[in-house]
Amino acid sequence: MSFINSIKERAKKDLKTIVLPESMDDRVIEAAEKVVKEGIAKIVIVGNENEIKKRCLEFNLDGIEFIDPNEASITEKLINELVELRKNKGMTYEEAKNLLLTDYMYYACMLVKTKRADGVVSGACHSSANTLRPALQIIKTKPNVTLVSAFFLMVVPNCEFGANGTFIFGDSGLEQNPTPEKLAAIAASSAESFELLVGCEPKVALLSHSTKGSAKHADVDKVVEALNIAKEKYPQYKIDGELQLDAAIVPSVANSKAPGSDVAGSANVLIFPDLDAGNIGYKLVQRLAKAEAYGPICQGIASPVNDLSRGCSADDIVGVVAITAVQAQNN
Repeated sequence: MSFINSIKERAKKDLKTIVLPESMDDRVIEAAEKVVKEGIAKIVIVGNENEIKKRCLEFNLDGIEFIDPNEASITEKLINELVELRKNKGMTYEEAKNLLLTDYMYYACMLVKTKRADGVVSGACHSSANTLRPALQIIKTKPNVTLVSAFFLMVVPNCEFGANGTFIFGDSGLEQNPTPEKLAAIAASSAESFELLVGCEPKVALLSHSTKGSAKHADVDKVVEALNIAKEKYPQYKIDGELQLDAAIVPSVANSKAPGSDVAGSANVLIFPDLDAGNIGYKLVQRLAKAEAYGPICQGIASPVNDLSRGCSADDIVGVVAITAVQAQNN
């Protein structure tokens, strides 16, 4: 069974309610139809049901719940709850009303915050900032978590490396230039996410252009410091670095460049030193190796809120909905 099919089967065992706020995008509507047809999750679409159905005649939208912020009876309650939630930031009734009626991501996050839904998937036609800002303002971070980060779950066909070709690439979607402390936290969160979603022992490589001192540079020093922090704060995980990509995943190269490492040559969680490297890395693997790329999947938010690449397909959205549902089961 493929990775994403196994995730779908897990999602089906305990149906969660996932909100899709981007009702203006036909890919989202197509994905919603597929999710309900396959029985992966319950779906709430934020938008006007009649307008959506007139626009999307080719889709069977039976079994999907639609909530129009301008007409729903719960909107007034959500406005007041948002005012209460953000009163320390000076939120007024009019500001809250405007946000919920014009920015459906805020509405979706309020549905999750008030336990009317379990998770949100957005980003098909909005930036990551537009997706994550409402989540951080309303849903906030998990207890004892100070950093929200993002990863791509990569499934590479016909690949002998990683967990049968399955990897987590982090941070590939959010944190621009993490400090050593943040890099260590991303490594630990990504290891936890790998355990949850893939079900295998995570082996985490802190990537660099250097392996074990082969190059000298401040960028290398950052990764080495991150390793020291990770080993002290997160001893439950196998984390090693600094490692070049080939030393991280290819056993023969690891034997030469990093002998004795319990991660080198078998890494399945790849932590990039900055967002440039992570973004370029996942897109190279997606396009040249024909890999499935699911994400950016967020970690560290109190309830699952996941971003999408704006180049996503409807099937990509279905996959992220399934992953979000499994995260919600664990929540």
